[in-house]
Amino acid sequence: MAMEDGVGTTAGRLVLTGAALPRIPASAGALVWDRKGRLLILKPTYKSGWTIPGGVVEADGETPWEACRREAHEECGLDLRHGRLACVDFLRPRASRPGGMRFLFGCGVLDDPTLAGIVLQEEEVSAYRLARVDRALRLLSGPVRRRVAAALTKPRRLQYLEDGLPVR
Repeated sequence: MAMEDGVGTTAGRLVLTGAALPRIPASAGALVWDRKGRLLILKPTYKSGWTIPGGVVEADGETPWEACRREAHEECGLDLRHGRLACVDFLRPRASRPGGMRFLFGCGVLDDPTLAGIVLQEEEVSAYRLARVDRALRLLSGPVRRRVAAALTKPRRLQYLEDGLPVR
């Protein structure tokens, strides 16, 4: 185990002055709109359903906003410049998944020339479309659908979810 200033890592856990702290996986996604109010959605090659641009936050210190921008650029060639945190979802670990934090950023409306310049990362994304909200929500996978729907219920307020559900 490497230690620097009382901090190190061992077996995937952060160690701080002898106490092991858990690492929590995180991902970040982007809500990108066109001028007609349609949402950009992507068809991934590695799972069923549709999703939004985004992916895993790298463990090297990348922030959720940096991950959102990097993934949008990698997956479809978009250079996102503005984002507002719209939704945070805490997922409890289960046998089938590690759980973690999911961040969703509202990235505004992009103009037609920018959206016409989308270039897909073929290894991960087979198609994209701009879909009206009702259609997008039907196509998005369950967890992403719940986050997007929550973010749209009160578009100017940050939404906090646990396992996809609002906390009362």
